[in-house]
Amino acid sequence: MSGSARWKLVSLAALGLLGVLGVLILWRGPAVSTAAPAGVRVVIDPGHGGEDGGAVGADGTVESAINLEIARRLDAILTFWGQDTKLLRSEDISLHDPDAATIRQKKTSDLHNRARLVNEEPEARLISIHQNFFPQAQYHGAQVFYANGPLGQPWAKRTQENLRACLDPENSRAEKPISHDVYLMNHITCPAILVECGFLSNPGELTRLRDPGYQTALAAVVAASYLQCTYEEGETGYGSQSEASILLHPVRE
Repeated sequence: MSGSARWKLVSLAALGLLGVLGVLILWRGPAVSTAAPAGVRVVIDPGHGGEDGGAVGADGTVESAINLEIARRLDAILTFWGQDTKLLRSEDISLHDPDAATIRQKKTSDLHNRARLVNEEPEARLISIHQNFFPQAQYHGAQVFYANGPLGQPWAKRTQENLRACLDPENSRAEKPISHDVYLMNHITCPAILVECGFLSNPGELTRLRDPGYQTALAAVVAASYLQCTYEEGETGYGSQSEASILLHPVRE
């Protein structure tokens, strides 16, 4: 099976799991709805943009472009499932103030504005999309980081496990707390995860990350993980695992 055909299959399988999840949600009773919980808005942050392209692959692929493609798909899937979403950028731009002049000023202003846009939502749930990079090309695999301790950790754990089960069974990475030098994730108070979807420095993974089918599959798994945490245990679903993990199955060639 060719790489392109394989990831089209992965994409369909990942979207299929969202359908099964929806059936389970609706089956559990008339009081359960796929509409967004009252007041909750999922803020989707496509990392970098504009003058700040982020990491760059060996073929010239810029991180900010990949982030945006995955974030757009995530926004579309969550909107389809009745969620109230807020996409921080829908094009290749920086969110800096007009009076920011230097690259450093623009990047600082951009980060401050992203934090403000998240914090102005009373019941935000933040998903920040990024790509990883390392000088040695052998490293690969998605990894999920979380902010605000117990608010984000169970959600990150669910997302990490689902990414492994659906897309990369050999990925042994675990969810981790975000480091103190990531400005956005350390200046918000809501439940939040940052998904490093893969390594632009790994040639094989770079090829996958450029593939629209794989981008859709990543977005579908991240969306399904959010929906599981939201509806399995009500709005406290960020605090526990449950039987719905059986909905997510490894995708084989």
